[in-house]
Amino acid sequence: MPFGPASLLGVERFSDESEAPLELLPGDEDAKKEQIIRAVYKQVLGNAYVMESERQLIPESQFKLGEISVRELVRRIAKSELYRSRFFDSCARYRYIELTFRHLMGRAPEDFEEMREHAERLDSKGYDADIDSFLDSADYQNAYGEWTVPFQRGWKTECCTTLQEFTWSFQLLRGNSSSSLKGDLAGKRSKLGGAAYQNLPLPVIPPSSGETTGWSFRPSRNLQDAPTRLGVGAGEEGVTYRVEVTGYSANNLRRISRYTRSNRVFYVPFDKLSEQFKRIHREGGKIASITPVT
Repeated sequence: MPFGPASLLGVERFSDESEAPLELLPGDEDAKKEQIIRAVYKQVLGNAYVMESERQLIPESQFKLGEISVRELVRRIAKSELYRSRFFDSCARYRYIELTFRHLMGRAPEDFEEMREHAERLDSKGYDADIDSFLDSADYQNAYGEWTVPFQRGWKTECCTTLQEFTWSFQLLRGNSSSSLKGDLAGKRSKLGGAAYQNLPLPVIPPSSGETTGWSFRPSRNLQDAPTRLGVGAGEEGVTYRVEVTGYSANNLRRISRYTRSNRVFYVPFDKLSEQFKRIHREGGKIASITPVT
């Protein structure tokens, strides 16, 4: 059963899917096979849009004819140029690895050692061998077998072996886009970052709804070192807010940004928030998260 209400955990988009795994049964009609094909694309490509010209027609046909299983269909799509170009060629090495864990295994890596094994396999045996190592693993067989479409299981406690893996799952699942690329501040960079190298759990920031305050599900990069008071203006309680801005540029005549980075972070006392918001919007920035620093 789920650790808690999916809507409060920020994983409501996966709750129905994880409760009812999609499996091909003997005698299922073509309509069910089409449903499974769509589900495989959605899972393996992280809910990214697939154009008709990008569909893998030969593996689809083989699956419909009963020549290959669901697991083999997943393998063909994961090895295709479609997947490789989107998640391997364009992403940093460890970003690709954490995404492939999510797409193929439905969970986060257990620890950095598990990620490093895939990095070394990529160097020694290549991309196809790395994809095979996911799909031929005992974990994949035990979770999905030959005929079940992979689904997101990492936000459920029974899937995770450690608290660390549980918190890492939230880092990979949550955000505006379930593809973990578009609409995500991490973009093509690793979301686990230094926490992976140090084998550290990460804070689970609440979603931005109701009375919660975590707009982007992302904590401060250096929360333990962040200031809690900025001089006199910080207010009686010394409360400071971390404001993360994306797409930052100055709206001058030449349309050239005076900043070298597209994302910026400000630490602002409460009584200065309104003034800072106006300045950000005036200069073309978009506020991505507002998190109290405690």
